Amino acid sequence: MKRIEVRLSLPVVRPLLDVIKGLVDDLHSAPAARVGSPDPDAEFSDVWTRDLVAAQSSDVEMLLSIFGEDFHTDGIVFFDQTNAEAIARSCSAVRLRVREKYLKDLSDESLEAGEVDLAKLDEGVRKAFTCYLFLATIQELIIQHLDESIIGF
Repeated sequence: MKRIEVRLSLPVVRPLLDVIKGLVDDLHSAPAARVGSPDPDAEFSDVWTRDLVAAQSSDVEMLLSIFGEDFHTDGIVFFDQTNAEAIARSCSAVRLRVREKYLKDLSDESLEAGEVDLAKLDEGVRKAFTCYLFLATIQELIIQHLDESIIGF
């Protein structure tokens, strides 16, 4: 089984985790992507949305679990076949919500290129942008270093 272990700087990552944790309640109550149900039936739509939110919540909890007690002791997180797919999905969900809540004044082009003048951002937006990039980096690590068969893409 392939496994990626990454050592992170605790003082750098802790404030980013605060951004993620600040979005957890919202991600437990509504889908990150505002999409309509594939079926116009209201009852089906409600069930579909609840299932989507439940899966999203589970994924976000998996992401947070890699930053548990062991992380706060040694600064190491790991990705393998047991968590990679859920973590990649949860990174997307959190990034969507960070984009919507904190980064709405920045263009998609500048966000994706990372071409943002951090000095011009207030502290909260700067921290959110850094979190956005951090989660993108996690996704890239998973995609680049784990087998397709592990993450199911």
